[in-house]
Amino acid sequence: MEFNEETIKSEIVYDGKILTVYKDDVEISDGTKAFREVVKHSGGVVILAVKDDKILLVKQFRYPMKQAMFELPAGKLEKDENPFEAAKRELEEETGYRAKNWTDLGYIFTSPGYSNEKLYLYKAENLTFTKCKPDKGEIIQAFEFDKKDVLKMMKSGEISDAKSLCAFMRAFS
Repeated sequence: MEFNEETIKSEIVYDGKILTVYKDDVEISDGTKAFREVVKHSGGVVILAVKDDKILLVKQFRYPMKQAMFELPAGKLEKDENPFEAAKRELEEETGYRAKNWTDLGYIFTSPGYSNEKLYLYKAENLTFTKCKPDKGEIIQAFEFDKKDVLKMMKSGEISDAKSLCAFMRAFS
């Protein structure tokens, strides 16, 4: 069986600041015609920061979910930005910390059924506080939790975003 789809036509449906939505006509490898709605995104970074055996989480309001959520620090890649440099920038912006030791935890695709978003995962250790530098329009607060408490929060659903769950699993499994 051949797993391939050929793009016949691609049309931009929406072109925004952080994502572009395409409607593509495709031909599947068995000759069938179909369409795909695709969200193109620049990607991002997720940082599991460990400070004195505590995990740094940030809390912020997530408009699509209409609630405040605990998550690992994370952020969008700027155009042509190196993911590791973005991770260093985002950690300091969101938590006020810089890390001396970094571990690359690989990457994940958030929703490959409709998006090309790729998130690079990192573990940051040996932290030094500088100051928080949140982006304009971003209200965010950093918290420190014991690893066992983060596990409880994940099991209870208090932490429920995929990027945080994946980074935690990659770092500690």
